[in-house]
Amino acid sequence: MSSVDKGLYFLPLGGSGEIGMNLNLYRYGGKWLMVDLGVTFGDDTMPGIDVITPDPSFIAENRDDLLGLVLTHAHEDHLGAVPYLWPLLRCPIYATGFTASFLKRKLAETDFANQVPIHVIEQGSRLQIGDFDVELIHITHSCLEPNALAIRTPAGTVLHTGDWKLDADPLIGPTTDADSYRRVGDEGVLALVGDSTNAIKDGESGSEGSVYAELVKQIAAAPQRVAIACFASNVARVESIARAARAAGREVALVGRSLWRIYESARENGYLADLPPFMTETDAGYVPRDRIALICTGSQGEPRAALSRIAADDHPHIVLEEDDWVLFSSRTIPGNDRAVGRMQNQLMRLGVKVVTDRDAPIHVSGHPCRDELSAMYQWIRPRIAIPVHGEHLHMTAHAELARDCQVPFQIVPENGQIIRLDLPGGPQVVDHVQSGRWAVDGGRLLPVDGAVVRGRAKLLWNGAVVATVVVDRKGRLMADPQVSAPGLIDPDDPGDELADDLIEAVRGAVARVPDKAPEGEIAEAARRAVRKLVNQRLGKKPVAQIHVVRV
Repeated sequence: MSSVDKGLYFLPLGGSGEIGMNLNLYRYGGKWLMVDLGVTFGDDTMPGIDVITPDPSFIAENRDDLLGLVLTHAHEDHLGAVPYLWPLLRCPIYATGFTASFLKRKLAETDFANQVPIHVIEQGSRLQIGDFDVELIHITHSCLEPNALAIRTPAGTVLHTGDWKLDADPLIGPTTDADSYRRVGDEGVLALVGDSTNAIKDGESGSEGSVYAELVKQIAAAPQRVAIACFASNVARVESIARAARAAGREVALVGRSLWRIYESARENGYLADLPPFMTETDAGYVPRDRIALICTGSQGEPRAALSRIAADDHPHIVLEEDDWVLFSSRTIPGNDRAVGRMQNQLMRLGVKVVTDRDAPIHVSGHPCRDELSAMYQWIRPRIAIPVHGEHLHMTAHAELARDCQVPFQIVPENGQIIRLDLPGGPQVVDHVQSGRWAVDGGRLLPVDGAVVRGRAKLLWNGAVVATVVVDRKGRLMADPQVSAPGLIDPDDPGDELADDLIEAVRGAVARVPDKAPEGEIAEAARRAVRKLVNQRLGKKPVAQIHVVRV
């Protein structure tokens, strides 16, 4: 692709073949436009890793040609990577008022917040970014101010849906601007790049209004303290919970920093203005248990979120006990099942009643089911369907539905594929670039498949053996080897013979090495010996480090 190439290209670097971590790029005339920059979250296979970002190496290396980043809405999987990756990109950011407010609060925790140029744009507005003519079109979703983007170029128009659903009663904000979608469809659309999360589900996703009615019943029925877990960014759900709790005669407290961040961003943009002030988690402890409702973060079992700490009896202010209820007004994101199940079991051991959407209709999805996808294709009538935002199962089902809706071409992308959209014979993969995942590890970013993260996981599952060997100039032992084996030996168990056997294994390995062998050869012999012993005894392949000191 040359700088004078007038083709229109699409490149996903995150969010294709997975749910979360969205990073999508469009190229025309040698310049790139980025749509969304999100995160996903670590699981049990990545100890110590809470946040994961897409690998932006390709576009970071080409940032001189990056015109800007447009954010479709304020969910973490669409903007959560900005505080980690923006210093590598250093491009302007375009967002609506609520999304911009939320992002600024996240950036306030960095040391470069005042360097980020954030341009606040109105919903329904149209702006020119280089050769990209971008129109924001309102749609409904489980977040304030969600937008699809009609991206017009001389080579054709792409409708990038972002996350969406069709909700006739969203409670906050307008309904979907169907007339604008029909208008864009009538103008002619080259490609629709769209949400695939619920493409395997028939029917419709349901309305936020129906959730409110059920929350009223559930909160009123709770005999003592009731906590409700939801996604912090679902402001309509927060309002539904607050109103349902007030109707039951309860005060409402927000428990979790991200909830307060969302609440302040919403108030700043004119939302939730008619609700009474929320209580803090500190003050909530002084309210009688049957007169308080707690809106909590942590619906996905995040270890440091409020509800996880409450379930582990580790929260500084909030305690749940017998006859209290917890309502999970959220769905479990694929991959979080074990963490959520573990947290729910902890709650039930405390005597807490757990209510999920399997027990009562207290949640609806923010993503389109098959009937909603069909309606969008009827409005837009694109030449090409490109499913994103889903695992391969979801994207394949989306592509098949698009074919049934008479879309001429469908292509299921993979992260790192550069796809040309404006070819007469249909879309074509023309190149591949680096893609992958980075782990946020304290103040640094590490490849998820790199040595540090892999080594940490290996330590978790296989333990380690560390030995220090002191030898003379000929390589003969000067003293007994010092051996420790964290994760393999119980230091409080004097009957554990493995420690003595490891010492003997090291001793024997050193004795078999020829005289005057280099330290590296001695260390490798001892390393092989201890790994062989542990594998034979325990079926483990530990990380083994042997330090050889020659005196």
